[in-house]
Amino acid sequence: MSISLKQTGSPSCGCGAREPGRKAVAVDPTIKEENLKRLRRIEGQIRGLQRMIAEDRYCADIMVQVSSAQEALRAVGKALLRNHLRHCATEAIRKGTPAEVEAMYDEILEMV
Repeated sequence: MSISLKQTGSPSCGCGAREPGRKAVAVDPTIKEENLKRLRRIEGQIRGLQRMIAEDRYCADIMVQVSSAQEALRAVGKALLRNHLRHCATEAIRKGTPAEVEAMYDEILEMV
């Protein structure tokens, strides 16, 4: 498995997921299903927010729901970041050239 620098200066994913047409290969099926459930719940929250706004609900009540949806999205992001760090970034850092390692660090910082 090779790690190559793209024109953007960031390394290809250690699992090859950044190659055109490739998919992540190190995704735990349980984590994937949990993320999909969370995203479906978030979708429902967003529809609820639309209804609340359409019904001219009290702004503070709407903001509580916005905060809830944001926290749910953060949970999905954390799970994805954890997987990326465990598999893709670890591989790139272990096997990459110094320039590729630096590019991976930059990619991680951008994601955070």
